[in-house]
Amino acid sequence: MSAREPADVPGGGRRGGRALSLRDRLTLLATGVVAVALVAGALALSAVVGAGRVAALDDVVRARAATVAALVADDRVPDPLPVAEPGEVAQVLDAGGGVLASSATASRTLPVLDAATVARWRREAGGDVLVRTTAASAYDAQARVALRAVTLDGAPATVVASVPLDEVRGVLDATRLALLLVVPVLTLGVALLVRTLLGRALAPVEDLRAAADRVALAGGPGSLPVPAADDELAALARTLNAMLDRLEASAARQRAFVADAAHELRSPVAAARAAVEVARAHPDAYPVDELLADLGPEVARMQALVDDLLVLARVGATPVARATVDLAAAAAEAAASAAPAAEARAVTLAVRGDGTALGTDDGVRRVLRNLVANAARHATSRVEVVVGPACVTVDDDGPGIAPGDRERVFERFVRLDDARVRDAGGSGLGLAIAREVARDLGGDVALGDAPAGGLRAVVTLPGAPAVTPHVRAPGPGADDGSSRG
Repeated sequence: MSAREPADVPGGGRRGGRALSLRDRLTLLATGVVAVALVAGALALSAVVGAGRVAALDDVVRARAATVAALVADDRVPDPLPVAEPGEVAQVLDAGGGVLASSATASRTLPVLDAATVARWRREAGGDVLVRTTAASAYDAQARVALRAVTLDGAPATVVASVPLDEVRGVLDATRLALLLVVPVLTLGVALLVRTLLGRALAPVEDLRAAADRVALAGGPGSLPVPAADDELAALARTLNAMLDRLEASAARQRAFVADAAHELRSPVAAARAAVEVARAHPDAYPVDELLADLGPEVARMQALVDDLLVLARVGATPVARATVDLAAAAAEAAASAAPAAEARAVTLAVRGDGTALGTDDGVRRVLRNLVANAARHATSRVEVVVGPACVTVDDDGPGIAPGDRERVFERFVRLDDARVRDAGGSGLGLAIAREVARDLGGDVALGDAPAGGLRAVVTLPGAPAVTPHVRAPGPGADDGSSRG
C-alpha cells in the first residue's frame, strides 16, 4: 500500500473524506447545545405564556361567578347579567338546567352547559367556585368555565361564567410561530459567532502547528511563536520551545561527538596503523616489544579521547538528581588522583578548607579532578586547592593563560601558542568537560590570575552554609598547605 493510500479502518472499510476540524466540531457542539437550549426555552416560554393567560382568564370567570352569586344572594339579579371581557358569558341556571338569567352575550333559551355537566360539577364544587376547561360549552369550542352553587327564591340554582380560550390559542400560536422563525435565526447567528470566536481563539494553535511543520521540514533548529496572551497556549508554546531546545542541544552534542571523534582519533589511529604496517613490512627490523611500546601510548590516547568525548556527549542529556556533596572530600580525591603525575614533575599539592554544595558526587569529583590535573601538568612547583562553601579554587604557579584566551580554552581541542599546550599530557577536553559538567549542575568554572602568577580556576556550585575550615592531606605528593607557592 502506498504512503498516500487511505488506511483500513475497523470493519473492513477505509477512511472517507477529511475529518471535521476541531473548530468545526466545537462549533457544531456549541451550536447544538444552544439550539437545544433555545428550543427548551421556546417551549417553556409558550407554556408560561399559556399558563399566565389561562390564570388571567380564571381570575375573570371566578370574579364574574362571585359577582353574580352576590347579586343572587341579595336578590338583585339584573337583566341582562353584567360581563366585561369579549366573548364572556354569564348565566344563572335552575336545577333542571334552564336559564333563569343571562348576559347579553348568550341566549336565554340556550344554557352554557348541559344539565348533566352542571349537576356533576355542582357536586364537585360544594360551596366553592369550581373552574374547569371544557369543550362542552354551547358557545365556544374551548372555554374556561367557573361554576358556583347558589339559592334563588328558595330553590337551588347555579351561576355559570365562561370565557373563550380562542384568544389564548391565538397568543400561543403567534408565540410559537415567532419562536419557529426566531430560534433558527438565533441558532445560525450563534453558529457564525462561535465559529468566528473559535477561529480567533485557535489562531495561535494554527500558528504553532505551522511553525512546527516548518521546523520539521527544515530538519534543524527552530522555535515556535509564543502567543502574547499569558494563557495555557503560551505555556504550551514555551514548553514546546524548551523541548525543541533540548532536542537541538542533544543533536548538537551528537554532531559534536561525531565530528570530534573523527577529527581527534585520526592522528592516533594513523600512527597506530603506520606502526602496524611497518611491523608487517619489516618484521625483523621492528621487534614486537618495540611495536607494543609504540602502540601503547596511542591506544591510551585513543581511550582517553573516547572516554572524554562520551562524557561530553552525555552532559545535559538527562536531568540529574542533586544532593549535598562534601567538597573537601572531593578535592582530596582529586589531589590524590593527580599526585603521581605531580610527583613526577616535583610539584606539591595542598588542599585546605571545607565546604559543601548541591550537585552529584560523580559530577563534582570529575570537575575537580580535571582542574587539579590540569594545574598539576602546568605548575612549576606547587598547586593549592582551597575549599569553601559551594566554591573551590585551584591555583598553580605555572605560566598562566592570557586574559584573551581564558574563554577559548573551554572550547574543545583548543591549542594555545604558549607553554600551556595540550602536549603536556591532556586530551584537550579537560577544561571543556569541567565547565560543561559544572554548568549542568547549576554552577560554572571561571579562570583568573593566581597569586603566584599562574592560573586560578574557580568552581562555583549551588551552595550550602559554610563550616569551620580545616586542612586535609590529599595523599602522596601533597603537603599540609601551610605555605603558598
